[in-house]
Amino acid sequence: MPIKLENVGIAVRDLEETIAFFTDLGLTVVGRDTVSGEWADTAVGLDGNHAKIAVLQTPDGNGQLELFEYLHPDAIETNPTLPNEIGMHRVAFSVDDIDQALQIAAKHGCHPLRGVANYQDIYKLTYLRGPSGILVMLAQKL
Repeated sequence: MPIKLENVGIAVRDLEETIAFFTDLGLTVVGRDTVSGEWADTAVGLDGNHAKIAVLQTPDGNGQLELFEYLHPDAIETNPTLPNEIGMHRVAFSVDDIDQALQIAAKHGCHPLRGVANYQDIYKLTYLRGPSGILVMLAQKL
């Protein structure tokens, strides 16, 4: 059976703030909608499911993020995921210039957790907290 990854879905506190962060890094909004109704309740497993969504795509066209801001039921605040916690971990992007990507992230108040690492002179990489505490990895091939 063939299988294809469609997107990674992330619930966010503020859809517009998160869209601005990821579009500044180079992703493009390819769709926006508000979803609700019986089909959405069934698919997601929440009664009264109502959310604003946006789908963003990487410049190469191969990766997509689906961001959603819940209108109902109320979004539940949680502690940001730590790198060693079980479950959804992070979203990772390769970039041509990690310094430039970090300057863009800094405009949104997002900074590396500890710094930029050099992995065996193959990659420079870092983890940072994006909007809504999203753990984002940026990597530049050397």
